[in-house]
Amino acid sequence: MAILLLLLKLFLLLNKLHKRITIFKKGVASEERISKILDAEIVIIEKENAKSISGFNSQIEFKNVSFAYRKGDSGHVLKNINLVIPKGKTIALVGQSGSGKTTLADMVPRFYDVDEGELLIDSVNLKDLKIKELRGLIGMVSQESILFNDTVFNNIAFGINSASEEDVIKAAKIANAHDFIVALPEGYHTNIGDRGGKLSGGQRQRLSIARAVLKNPPI
Repeated sequence: MAILLLLLKLFLLLNKLHKRITIFKKGVASEERISKILDAEIVIIEKENAKSISGFNSQIEFKNVSFAYRKGDSGHVLKNINLVIPKGKTIALVGQSGSGKTTLADMVPRFYDVDEGELLIDSVNLKDLKIKELRGLIGMVSQESILFNDTVFNNIAFGINSASEEDVIKAAKIANAHDFIVALPEGYHTNIGDRGGKLSGGQRQRLSIARAVLKNPPI
């Protein structure tokens, strides 16, 4: 009997040790991935005397814009693009997969810089503006919804400390998300799981839209 108890204790000890080793290995793997991000080369550089921008008044203009993912590559993703988007207009970029629609949109917040030509906001080249202020004017809803293991309310209000419950509900209604939210077990205080795993793809997208609506950006 004593031997059985000893073996049982040994088994439990080994089981705990195995769990700790597994957690440690996951931590090491996570640290490696985080280090790669922190050590990544910063390719979008802000000028030393960059101009401030506090609003959007007139238009966004692409002037003879060309872009290739590999510098010096003759195969451009975008070639000699000319496009004017007046303030207040909704523009749809339509084309087959891989034709450069997302790349074109990602140039506005300077996730990519043009290789040739100019991209202007209110007749000012984006490269002359402060990056943080420029991106503060833009609301984005990506193809892959970025959500957190938190409540519906906190996911919609993410980054806006002053958001009230009334503001969040109003944004959710505009995004057609309110009805499914109130049907959740705890409504706006329901935890949606890691990356919004407790919601459907369409529901996750609507929360991302509500977040952008709440920000109420000019672009």
